[in-house]
Amino acid sequence: MILHLSDLHFGTEKPACIAAIRLFCQEHPIEVVVVSGDLTQRARYRQFYDCKQFLESLNLPYLVVPGNHDIPFYQLWNRIFSPFTRYKLFFGNMETTLETAHFYIIGVNSIRRRYHTRGHISLEQIQQIDQSLMIAPEDKIKLIVAHQPFYTPPNNPHGVKDCPMLGRMALESWSQSGLNGLLHGHLHQSAVYDLNQIYHLGVAHPVLDIHAGTATSYRLHRGLPNSFNVIYANADVEHYYFDGKQKEFVLKEENAE
Repeated sequence: MILHLSDLHFGTEKPACIAAIRLFCQEHPIEVVVVSGDLTQRARYRQFYDCKQFLESLNLPYLVVPGNHDIPFYQLWNRIFSPFTRYKLFFGNMETTLETAHFYIIGVNSIRRRYHTRGHISLEQIQQIDQSLMIAPEDKIKLIVAHQPFYTPPNNPHGVKDCPMLGRMALESWSQSGLNGLLHGHLHQSAVYDLNQIYHLGVAHPVLDIHAGTATSYRLHRGLPNSFNVIYANADVEHYYFDGKQKEFVLKEENAE
């Protein structure tokens, strides 16, 4: 199973949520922890350091990708000429592939200086990931991790402005190469959508767009609790929400949309 965290926003983290995630990792057979961006609030050294220490303390393999908060916001020079220097100092390559007993996971950097919030997928990324998906083991669930979602619901105030440019083109290509799902954050709201049905991709299997809420930050969406996702070897997804009274994450039954 995958523990899917997102939007940790270190610098605004809740110690109780940090402790609860550590406990959850100790009590469940997690293969890998995936973090779909916004590791920090303002891309500061201390925030990256604290996030790194937290992930290392889980004693599990993990894969991370940057979010729009992981490049400098106020330091214009660094934002233009070296936006990912601090991220790479602590987490290295921004696009890694990780294979576990049940999953084949590809990290994608969708963050661009010019498209700070919306993000962008390049033609080169589309081609490279196509090749990776085609050589992936057929018996494993094939997932892509990117910060911005590839679909936003009608009630999202920003609409397609929260989806990366060329995302639809990428999705149409990757779905034909065996993609089973994408893991995202950015909207601070848990949800699951079948993009094969929404976009009529024409493949014989679901292609899930799996959104995670903020796992640890005070920056909550419309009063929703902190949350994370668990993805199982059969591609089922469960949402866990933080219970302030119990000081732990508890399962909430929801249906995929």
